[in-house]
Amino acid sequence: MYSLWQLLNMGNCVCGLETLTINNRRFYVRNRLGEGGFSYVDLVEDARNHKDYALKRITCHSKEEEHVAAQEVELMRRFKHPNIISLEETANLKVSKYSKTLDILSEVLIVMPYYSRGSIQDHMEKLSKRSEKIPEDQIWTMFLGICQAVKEFHSQNPPYAHRDIKPANVMIADDGSPVLMDLGSANLARVEVSTAKISRQLQDEAAERCSMFYRAPELFNVEVGSIIDERTDIWSLGCLLYAMAFLESPFDKIFAQGGSIALATQSDNVKFPDNSGYSSAVHEMIVRLMKVNVAERPFIDNVLETVEANYRKVQNQV
Repeated sequence: MYSLWQLLNMGNCVCGLETLTINNRRFYVRNRLGEGGFSYVDLVEDARNHKDYALKRITCHSKEEEHVAAQEVELMRRFKHPNIISLEETANLKVSKYSKTLDILSEVLIVMPYYSRGSIQDHMEKLSKRSEKIPEDQIWTMFLGICQAVKEFHSQNPPYAHRDIKPANVMIADDGSPVLMDLGSANLARVEVSTAKISRQLQDEAAERCSMFYRAPELFNVEVGSIIDERTDIWSLGCLLYAMAFLESPFDKIFAQGGSIALATQSDNVKFPDNSGYSSAVHEMIVRLMKVNVAERPFIDNVLETVEANYRKVQNQV
C-alpha cells in the first residue's frame, strides 16, 4: 500500500529512492523500519548533511485521528528532555488540496532522531538469543533515565500520562541512555469516570493504544465512579523493569498458556524466576510499582527517590 506522499509524487526519485521535502528540507527515503496499527516509520537521509533520521507517517481517516496526531506533534514540541524523543520536522499533507478520490483526510509526517542501536526490546531479543542478561548496574542506570522522562510527563500542569511505556517504545541512544518515544498514546492523565460513556471511551482507547502486556489493570475494566490518574504509567514502569531484568513481560507465560492477561493483572502476586541473579532491590521495586490497588502505587517523585538510591548503590559497587 502506497503512502499519500507516494501517491502524489510517483516518479519523484533520485537514484531509485523516494524523495520528499518538508519545510524546505529534502530527504531520501531509504527503507522501512517498522509498522504499527496507526502509522509506519521509515529510515530517511537528509539530502544536505546526509544524516539519518526516522520518519513517522500517520495516515488520518477522521478528524479524531487528525486530533490525536496533532497532539503527538504538540507534545513532541513541548518536551525538551534528553530522555524524551525530540521533534526535527513535521508537516500535515491535506488530501483536499490534491485529490478527493483518496480514502484519507491527511497524512502527518514527523521527522525525529534515528537511533541505530534500536530499542530496549531489540536489545532484549539479542540478549535472549545469547542466553545473556542486562547487568544490574545497567538496569538501574537506564531505568533512572526512563523514570526521569516519565516525571516530565507527570509534572505538566495538568499532568500527562504516556500510557504505552514498554521496551519497544524506549530507544537506546549512542551513549546508552534511554529515550522514551511514541507519544501518540499520551493524554491528560487524570480522568474522572463519571459516566458509562466516559468509561467505554477510555477503555476503548486503552485497548487500541496501550499494549496489553504493559497496561494497568484499571484500564482493562474502567469502572464508573473511579478516577484514573498518572499512576497507570507507574504500573507500566513495573512491567518494564521486570522485562528488562527477565527479558519478557510479567504476563508472557500466562498469555502463551492461553490465560487472560486482564485477569492476571488483578493479582498482586508477581512471580519471579528462581535464582534470578538480581538483588532483592529489583524484586521489591517491581512489586511496589505493580500494585493492583492504585492507592498503594507510588507517584513518580517517590519512585525516583528509591531508583536514585539504588542507582548510587550499584555504581559504588562497580
